[in-house]
Amino acid sequence: MTSVIEIPPRIEKIKIKNFRVLRDVTFEGLTPLTVLLGPNGSGKSTFFDVFAFLSDCFSEGLRRAIGKRGHGLKDLRSRDSSGPISFEIAYREGHVRGQTQPPLITYYLEIDEDGGRPVVAREWMRWRRNKKVGNPFQFLTYERGQGSVITGELPEREDLRVERALAGPDVLAVSTLGNLAENPRVKALREFITDWHLSHLSSQDMRGIPEGGPQERLSKSGDNLVNVIEYLHERHPDRLEVIFQALRRRIPQIETVIPQPLPTGQLLLMVKDAPFSEGVQARYASDGTMKLLAYLVQLHDPNPAPMIGIEEPENFLHPKLLRELAEECQQATAHSQLIVTTHSPFFINALAPRQVWAISRDQSGYTVNRQVSTMAGIQTMLDSGAVLGDLWMEGYFEIGNP
Repeated sequence: MTSVIEIPPRIEKIKIKNFRVLRDVTFEGLTPLTVLLGPNGSGKSTFFDVFAFLSDCFSEGLRRAIGKRGHGLKDLRSRDSSGPISFEIAYREGHVRGQTQPPLITYYLEIDEDGGRPVVAREWMRWRRNKKVGNPFQFLTYERGQGSVITGELPEREDLRVERALAGPDVLAVSTLGNLAENPRVKALREFITDWHLSHLSSQDMRGIPEGGPQERLSKSGDNLVNVIEYLHERHPDRLEVIFQALRRRIPQIETVIPQPLPTGQLLLMVKDAPFSEGVQARYASDGTMKLLAYLVQLHDPNPAPMIGIEEPENFLHPKLLRELAEECQQATAHSQLIVTTHSPFFINALAPRQVWAISRDQSGYTVNRQVSTMAGIQTMLDSGAVLGDLWMEGYFEIGNP
């Protein structure tokens, strides 16, 4: 019997305007694994925060998303700039391999202020189901809480457009209408964005002793790592063994990791090296071991997030492990899209030029970007035996060299 292979949703393009140093940048032709490479201060973390900001807008609301990052839109708007902040994302929904590829859906969000208060100035979704007929049309259109949507599984231009007022001008239409079964395309976008997982792993947080009890997904900081291992041990032991096998391949002296319950109801994570009969507490394991274990747990999630963001994986990891982590990320694209920011040449040595974007700041202080595959001479040098990380370190990229 042939197994069904699910292709996850994929972002193909994102355009950002007026968001901090990202005054006007477009990333078109994003791959299932996309890596941003650049020196400190080039805008990598800001790009990463775009996804976190959008996810916060959908799950917590516009005002709270802005409040987590400052005291108003002025703290998010590009310096010496005025006007709205906008994001445009073009993506395809998930589908079964072998079936017709879903049409490209574009989502646009524009945020501005009225009387000092943030508002959703414009928000729309559009698509074109038939590539050969007509222009894309908007099946959701909203401005400041007022607008309309075409309901149904396959909204067409000729279908009935329904006017629906939102609770206020700062409410996202997709957040509200995406809760209604009658809007499956809007619902799919809402679920896609709210299910993004963006990690800022902290070795210190992972060394803590949390309250007992299994948890299905790793937190952003990794402070519930032991709880997730407990969940995998109870519900997905085969998947946990895959994780341990990968860990042993990368760090051969590690034999296993054991969640050990305490009389207080808390959990203690024990790491056992192969030569010894007993394990040691995770707080005594190396930072690199803990971070690699957390990344493997994240990448082998039995219920994976559709998009996973990893920021600067090189922190605390041995350079040799970075190439191997990149290989694990490549494998994880079978079920998730991955966005990684880094300034490590070792991580990109395992990648193709089309997977890597170099970014830097121009003379005006704003971020500029180039896909490495579009840079003159790079592929020729790779064909001659060079590796991508060395070319970057030696200054062969057109922008973003260290």
